[in-house]
Amino acid sequence: MSLIKSLFLAIIATLFLTYVLGISMIEFFDVDIYMGDNLIEPLKAISISALVVVLLVLAALAIILSVFGTIIFLGLLIVGSLAMVMIGVFWPILLAVGVIWLIVRNKDKKAPQCS
Repeated sequence: MSLIKSLFLAIIATLFLTYVLGISMIEFFDVDIYMGDNLIEPLKAISISALVVVLLVLAALAIILSVFGTIIFLGLLIVGSLAMVMIGVFWPILLAVGVIWLIVRNKDKKAPQCS
């Protein structure tokens, strides 16, 4: 499953769970939410909390991707540096192998002739 598809499914699940659990908690505890002097209807209160939860999920995703991205980047740096060191140490051998291959390779291929 792709990252974007997983992200959309996570956002939809978060919104659904927030709505279902939010409505049940507001009804169970008989909570009224006011902004200033105005009573906010339950659906708007749930939508505000759902947006906050989605923003928190996106922030957590960014943190997780940056941490794992850093670890993967460091791993690639280490592997790349080891490869460059190996090439740097064994370049004379690689050069000799390349020259030998050029000398003894099969030269039976005929050039195409124009008629």
